[in-house]
Amino acid sequence: MRFIVSFFIILFLSSSAAAYLAWQDFTLPSKLAQETTIILPRGSGFIKSMEILAENKIISHPLPVKIIAYITGYASNIKAGEYSFSASISPKEVLKILAQGKVVRHKITFAEGLNLREMLEILRADNVLEGDITGNIDEGSLFPETYYFIRGDTRASIIARMQEKMRSTINELWEKREDNLPIKDKNQALILASIVEKETGLASERTRVAGIFINRLNRGMRLQSDPTVVYGIEKNTGKPLGRTLTISDLKTLTLYNTYVIDSLPLTPIANPSRASIEAVLHPLKSDELYFVATGDGGHNFASTLADHNKNVQKYRESLER
Repeated sequence: MRFIVSFFIILFLSSSAAAYLAWQDFTLPSKLAQETTIILPRGSGFIKSMEILAENKIISHPLPVKIIAYITGYASNIKAGEYSFSASISPKEVLKILAQGKVVRHKITFAEGLNLREMLEILRADNVLEGDITGNIDEGSLFPETYYFIRGDTRASIIARMQEKMRSTINELWEKREDNLPIKDKNQALILASIVEKETGLASERTRVAGIFINRLNRGMRLQSDPTVVYGIEKNTGKPLGRTLTISDLKTLTLYNTYVIDSLPLTPIANPSRASIEAVLHPLKSDELYFVATGDGGHNFASTLADHNKNVQKYRESLER
């Protein structure tokens, strides 16, 4: 009888020790030396997922982890996806991340003022996004900002999000526009905003540049915007201009050359930012009609052609220094 009691005591102590060691192994940092990213394919299931974790040395002792996962309920909540695990992470934290579906978030950034061709090049170059780009996409319909996504998302889904953000932005801002603007609709607002976007990279100048274009439209003057000429040439060639504009370029008729046409271009020439749209709908009120680059990123502004010509001469002199 004493032997039987001793046996069960030893068995109990042994199992308790094993359970303690298993739990300790489950909660203590692993031997993972560096941050590691893995992909658990859809349909992997718990057992296959554990194999992938073990193969990548994220879990050192799979058997006790599997047992505890079944007991604690983690086993039935593992989600597929791409995961990144920090060095020395514990198996408990690994299962918690998998159960919560904390997958890796990727991002793609589109700078303000990129045109459609440039934005699509960025989309195609991303090696995580999936799928082709199909269908007609309008210039100026893609809102420029940073978008987050997960592995398995498509390029089409990013485009849809960009278009929805641009629609919601222009709809919101259009309702708050100032009265008596020479802009008939939201599309014309996007067109003019895209020109403002390409004309100045300084936030402090946006409303001032927008005000000049508004003044010109009100007076029936041509906009005479260099970026519209560039866009018209690139639209015809399908590639970047790669050179400075010439006098001949300014005289060549395209649907975008505002040195030749009397109206706004046919479409936007880029994808404008919220700030440029706001500038067009709330332009600075002034009598200015002209602006020219200073050579250091900004512009000199003028109300008369005589003053404008002086500013142009200053700019030319700055190029000769």
